[in-house]
Amino acid sequence: MEKQIEILIVEDDKRISDIHRRFIEKLEGFKVIGSAFTGEEAKDWIISYMPDLILLDVYLPDTLGTDLLAVIQEHSPDTDIIFITAAAESDIVKKAFRSGVADYILKPLTFEKFKESLLSYKMKRDILTRSGEVQEDLIKSLWNNTASSVPNLEEAPPKGIDPITKEKVVDHIKAVNDGITAETLGIAVGVSRSTARRYLEYLASEKLVYAELIYGSVGRPERRYFIQSS
Repeated sequence: MEKQIEILIVEDDKRISDIHRRFIEKLEGFKVIGSAFTGEEAKDWIISYMPDLILLDVYLPDTLGTDLLAVIQEHSPDTDIIFITAAAESDIVKKAFRSGVADYILKPLTFEKFKESLLSYKMKRDILTRSGEVQEDLIKSLWNNTASSVPNLEEAPPKGIDPITKEKVVDHIKAVNDGITAETLGIAVGVSRSTARRYLEYLASEKLVYAELIYGSVGRPERRYFIQSS
């Protein structure tokens, strides 16, 4: 029997994590070995189990998913990565692309998009696990969509960033002294938590805000954002 591809899901939203799990259960040849909801949990899974594939979100409560790339490279270099995220900032996309991730999927996610990505990954993995030389046409198929799938990141505006909403977000952060979380900002501005976090991370990439982890007495650490001093 063919060995199943073992997958670790790294996603802080349990509802979305469960959706990924259900999608995987519909596909042959894949198996979920675990779910991590923070960067620290992901590190433990990576070091202990070295999964074949990680479905990785960028926005985690205690770190960015891109910051886990070095951990994966050090402790489990044969692990492949598919980002499934709302992050469309050019610096994040470029970092992921340059690290050689298998795919980069923007939320919202549909089953068809998910299925296409995983089956494409499985096909490429099967090619690379064959013994002997790989024929030229198969080599080309490994990169047949690379050039067309990467936009001009320097010229393209960030997807989903509206200037008016951005201004509202900045004004609201300026009005608070003790920082703000994505959840609190979403409620204040009238957008979802994931949308609020997209704006916050975009502002962070533009050096307009900075993030700090705030540790309470119980529970997970909170990622709070503060206006960057000029």
